[in-house]
Amino acid sequence: MRGRSLRVLALVLTVLLAGCSGGGAGGGGRITLRFQSLAWQQESVAATRALVREWNAAHPGIRVEYVQGSWDSVHDQLLTSFEGGEAPDVIHDASDDLADFAYGGYLADLTPLLSGRLKSGIPQHSWETTTFGDGVYGVPFLQEPRVLIANTRLLEESGVRIPTPERPWSWEEFRQVSRRLSGPGRYGVAWPLKEPVSATLNLSLSAGGRLFHRGPDGRVTVRFEDADQVVPRTVHDQVATDRSASPSTLGSGGSDTLPGFFAGKYAMVPLGFSYRQQIRQQAPKGFRWQVLPAPAGAGGLTQGVSPQTLSIAEDSPHKKEAAAFLDFLLQPDSMVRLALGDWMLPTGTRALADPALHTTRYGWATGTALAARLRGAPAQSVRGYPEWKDKVATPAFQEYYSGAIGLDALRERLEKDGNLVLARYQR
Repeated sequence: MRGRSLRVLALVLTVLLAGCSGGGAGGGGRITLRFQSLAWQQESVAATRALVREWNAAHPGIRVEYVQGSWDSVHDQLLTSFEGGEAPDVIHDASDDLADFAYGGYLADLTPLLSGRLKSGIPQHSWETTTFGDGVYGVPFLQEPRVLIANTRLLEESGVRIPTPERPWSWEEFRQVSRRLSGPGRYGVAWPLKEPVSATLNLSLSAGGRLFHRGPDGRVTVRFEDADQVVPRTVHDQVATDRSASPSTLGSGGSDTLPGFFAGKYAMVPLGFSYRQQIRQQAPKGFRWQVLPAPAGAGGLTQGVSPQTLSIAEDSPHKKEAAAFLDFLLQPDSMVRLALGDWMLPTGTRALADPALHTTRYGWATGTALAARLRGAPAQSVRGYPEWKDKVATPAFQEYYSGAIGLDALRERLEKDGNLVLARYQR
């Protein structure tokens, strides 16, 4: 509370001093909005900063201050800033990180603040990722499907059927293809599963998996059913039975697999769509690669995503001005610029139709074809998900994929231990 009081006092003093000097619109002083961005790739940072400059040039009375944040520490950093009354006015985050902040009263309900254009320009299934209770607590603006990045030469030499969004591989066919692509000194696939939970849960939607089930009383429980097991079993069996997946990459991040991919050690790597930028920058001369859709199951090509979001702090004294900045930042043309900068897909319908996102170069058209099947991640509105993920699900999946525990033990950990964690958030 003390930090909040100091901030308010500083703001009042700033406005008074500006008024005495005759600065600001109508002599009332200039408003400053702090915008914390998590853009990190060079092109993405450049696009975001350029849009902030354009806003500032067109709105001299409402200045936006760009603040650089980090995906690695954003949850804890935001929690500290919220509790200390020092949160940025405009907050860049991901939808699966918003539930606790929304229910905790730290984020403003955007329902009365957003323009009709912005509301209607983003599909309802995307808005559902930022809806908690009766309020909307973030604008979903960028999304990223998981795809297969494949070595074109190895695909051609193997003679396997090349999947398309219209005719994707099934999970069983994916296993068969991975075996055919394996050979001396080479694995058919490398799974980078240092963070295994979101990848597993989001891809499990393609098999009809849900994992989290909400009862009539609104309480959420974990049930690890047959459909939830398809993707974990596939990965486990590729590593332990088929020997078509590298065991050494299970603890790796996506970037860690790229040198081996370029060297022909792995024929395919399941990655987020944005990794194409790194591949374009780092691939050796003459290396040919292509983007394939992830395998499909009973749920087709459906997969879960946690869109990047923009929210407004509940403590911000300038919510209307912050909402106007969001509306400016997320105009269709601007959303395209942000998507191209981050090598991701925009949520906006008009932005997604832009020709720049439908070219076959770098697999843009493949990713865009998947956009209509992207849905909110299974854990999207589950309170306590960050703790469940860190303390229960991550170690459980890591141990299962490495062969340390079996499927029954994985189920028990996810359900028994997981439900104990979630119960604390649902009293």
